[in-house]
Amino acid sequence: QEQLVESGGGSVQTGGSLRLSCAFSGYSDGTYCLGWFRQVPGKEREGLAVLERDGRRTYADSVKGRFTISVDKTKNTLYLQMSSLGPEDTAMYYCAAKIGGYCPPRARYFDDWGQGTQVTVSS
Repeated sequence: QEQLVESGGGSVQTGGSLRLSCAFSGYSDGTYCLGWFRQVPGKEREGLAVLERDGRRTYADSVKGRFTISVDKTKNTLYLQMSSLGPEDTAMYYCAAKIGGYCPPRARYFDDWGQGTQVTVSS
């Protein structure tokens, strides 16, 4: 049974940093793609970064140079290091996973989702 659990959200001031974590299980054979997304009420879920099984990383333009996706396979944990945060980064953040295949940073391609963790950036 696949499962993803996010943590690390919270409140931070503009210019600050946060690191989100996503503990995942049920993806033991490594043929998966992992990603981070965010959503604000009334808007579509936005893809931020994906990490493919061969190590390739793809970032959305909105976070390129500020966010870094990484994984610790010994701990089955995905991370999103966020820096230079601004109020526009306020959202619910989700990690997601899919098995193999095409892996773009688009929500409709991902099968499994965590429950989300809230990030609030104040000015």
